[in-house]
Amino acid sequence: MTAATVTRDELERRIAEVRARTRDPRAGIYGPGSISWRINREGIIMLGGGRAALLQLAHPYVAHAVDQHSDTRRDPVGRFRRTFMHVFAMVFGDLDHAIESARRVHRIHTGIKGPIREDVGAYRDGHRYHANDPEALFWVHATLVDTAVMLYELGVAPLTREEKERYYAESRLFAGLFGIPERVMPRSFAELEEYMRAMMASETITVGRPALEIAAFLLQPPRPSAAPFVAWYRVLTAGLLPPRLREQLELPFGPRERAIFERSIPLLRATYRTTPKRLRYFPDYVEAKRRLAGKPAHDAFGRALEKIALRAIEPVR
Repeated sequence: MTAATVTRDELERRIAEVRARTRDPRAGIYGPGSISWRINREGIIMLGGGRAALLQLAHPYVAHAVDQHSDTRRDPVGRFRRTFMHVFAMVFGDLDHAIESARRVHRIHTGIKGPIREDVGAYRDGHRYHANDPEALFWVHATLVDTAVMLYELGVAPLTREEKERYYAESRLFAGLFGIPERVMPRSFAELEEYMRAMMASETITVGRPALEIAAFLLQPPRPSAAPFVAWYRVLTAGLLPPRLREQLELPFGPRERAIFERSIPLLRATYRTTPKRLRYFPDYVEAKRRLAGKPAHDAFGRALEKIALRAIEPVR
């Protein structure tokens, strides 16, 4: 059995729709007045990266694609940097750069296909996956939206129902840059919540061997000095996951871990809310604002902090 795929023609049709709905090409698909910029500029969202990645790996298409085609285990920081270079180009870049990244990601995904090499959940050994499968693409998209909302509310401020609906509605433009068809997407944030509950309880989302191995690799200290932070981050990630997947991923969450998690949340919230905004915002957002103000776009300060942060999580070679 072969997975369905988003073709180049389908991608171009979705890009044309995104282009037609973009008010200011200089600002990109969103712009300063969007709730997408307001939420996605916040650095605390990155603390949900482990949650989002593990939810994605729980889809066998994603896990086997990463296992067979990605250099995550050899160069995790490089893969992280390249992934978010494209994501931030689509979210904060001008329209031309957003579309350029969309086409590049689609070309990369076109070559990512192969067999699932185990019986896992709803899939049998030999089932063929493709990275441009629209259902799998939407699962990845949904984990990002769901996690961004969760971490924003955890660290910044609660969101109203109207704000969540607006954020999801805007996110559908981003989904269009991956060629994800409207037919596979829930129509509202309320429907997205139901979709997430149903998927996380289904056999489609099931942790198999590659997911378990990659998760263990991602949650190990890149260097001895990082061990205390990674131990705490593993607890945070476990606490943010649904119990079923946490158990399948073999992440301990007993009384000790639960106590650490529950003590961490208010401290994390208080610390983040008092952090200067200049330290909270991603440099891509700062550069987008500078670009629209007619200033030199490069955020030297933010990029320097970014480099320090990436160096801290880079494995010792």
